[in-house]
Amino acid sequence: MSRYRGPRLRLVRRLGVLPGLTSKVSKKVNPPGQHGASLSKKSSQFKVRLKEKQKLRYHYGITERQLLNYMVKARGRKGSSGRLLLSFLEMRLDNIVFRLGFAPTIPSARQLVTHNHVLVNGYLINIPSYICSPQDVVTVRNNIISQTLVKRNIERFDNFILPQHLILNKDILEGKIISFVNRKSISLVINELLVVEYYSRKV
Repeated sequence: MSRYRGPRLRLVRRLGVLPGLTSKVSKKVNPPGQHGASLSKKSSQFKVRLKEKQKLRYHYGITERQLLNYMVKARGRKGSSGRLLLSFLEMRLDNIVFRLGFAPTIPSARQLVTHNHVLVNGYLINIPSYICSPQDVVTVRNNIISQTLVKRNIERFDNFILPQHLILNKDILEGKIISFVNRKSISLVINELLVVEYYSRKV
């Protein structure tokens, strides 16, 4: 299943707020579709779990195969599988760039990374799925285009909340990861246990 490139507000109406996908808010309240307004409020257990899984997918902008691979990786380690899954997703380079305020959304952050605007520890990294670690330093490439683009994004979205595991120096456009992500710092409202339950038969 390829990466979603359709209307974003349609997903927001169906799944709820997805800050990584879009910062826009839909004026419509009902779910999308011809019968959206008449849909029953009662949902099956499978539908509830599927919705949580889809929220995770579309917020972080990953494919079904990628999410399944992260789930396998989380299940193979000691600790809460749900927390580990969220940690892997939050430590992706495209998400770190988004959380630092360098880009308004995760798709925009992915574009910054793939277009060679971002450095990690002084090295050019153009892989959005690159997993960052504590003490890594994320900076913007030292050229006019990169610097101007990121400064414009920071000025435009200056009201974002910097999570506890990151520190940012706006003057030199440098961010540092000081620890692994705290569960309370995750901007997406998600029940990760339902995602683990959804994949319990596949992993």
